Amino acid sequence: MIRENPITDLVAAVSVGLLNGKALLDLCYIEDKDAEVDFNVVLTGGGRYVEVQGAAEAGTFSRIEMDGILKSADKGVVELHAAQKRALSMRRKSQR
Repeated sequence: MIRENPITDLVAAVSVGLLNGKALLDLCYIEDKDAEVDFNVVLTGGGRYVEVQGAAEAGTFSRIEMDGILKSADKGVVELHAAQKRALSMRRKSQR
């Protein structure tokens, strides 16, 4: 039996692609295969990056485009962290 909670922070990952110059979060297969840029981003609940991995699949991308990709990733991870918090809260309530 674990005596103390081993979870020290939340963590979540998202995929973001640049398709036709627009950052798209959580691309489907069709979007992903056609994306000019593809990034995987992992963030903690405290907003610290665990991993940023990205590549241009066709051509190159600018710093401004990369900033847009990271902004989209941040938004998606915040939503995932909120879902994680809800799930953990529900689990604690059911254990009482």
